[in-house]
Amino acid sequence: MNLNIELPDHTGALFDYLQKGLFISSNSTNDEVREMYDSIDEHFEPLSLFFAQIGYTLEQGNEYYYFSRTEPRATLEQKILRAYYWIDVLDLFKTYDETFGPGCRFQPEQLLVEANINVVLQNKLDSIRKHFSDKDIRKDILDNVIRQLTKDSFLELENEQTNTYKVMSAWHYLERLIDSINIYDETEDNEKPE
Repeated sequence: MNLNIELPDHTGALFDYLQKGLFISSNSTNDEVREMYDSIDEHFEPLSLFFAQIGYTLEQGNEYYYFSRTEPRATLEQKILRAYYWIDVLDLFKTYDETFGPGCRFQPEQLLVEANINVVLQNKLDSIRKHFSDKDIRKDILDNVIRQLTKDSFLELENEQTNTYKVMSAWHYLERLIDSINIYDETEDNEKPE
C-alpha cells in the first residue's frame, strides 16, 4: 500500500505540531489548527498507519486529535504528580462554573473576582499553589495555570483586548483522564445481601 498517495501534502507540519504534545481541536480560533483538524479528519486512517511506522499513535478524542507514544516518557511518580495537578485544575474551573468545558469563554479576572467572594473557589485556587513553588499571589498562580493550559493547547486566547480565553475541544481529554480514575469503595464490599 502506497501511503504517499493518500497522505496530505502537509503531513510534516502535522507531525511537527503534534509531536510537541499539542492537541488539534476542531473549535480552535486559529485557522491553521482548524485546517489541520479537517485534514486529519479526512485522512485519519492513512495518517495513523504512517505515524505508527515511526513510533507515534495518532489518537482521536471528542473533536480533537493528539499523539500518544508506546514508550513511557516519564516515570510513574512524575505521571502521578501531573495527574494531581490536572485534577486540581479541573476542580478549580468546575468550582468556578460547573458547565466549564469546550466552547466556554472566560476572563481570568472574572475568576479572581469570584474567588474574592467565594471561599470554596478561593481555597481551590490556593490549593494549586503547591504546584508552583515561587507563587504566593492568586493572580500569579492563575496566570501560570492559564499559561500552561494555553501552552498545552487546552485554551486559546480569543481576544487580546478583553483577555478572553476559549476552551478547546481538547479539554475533553482532561475530563476523560479524571473520569478514568476508579475509586474503590469499601462500603460496597461490606454490604451483603440478606
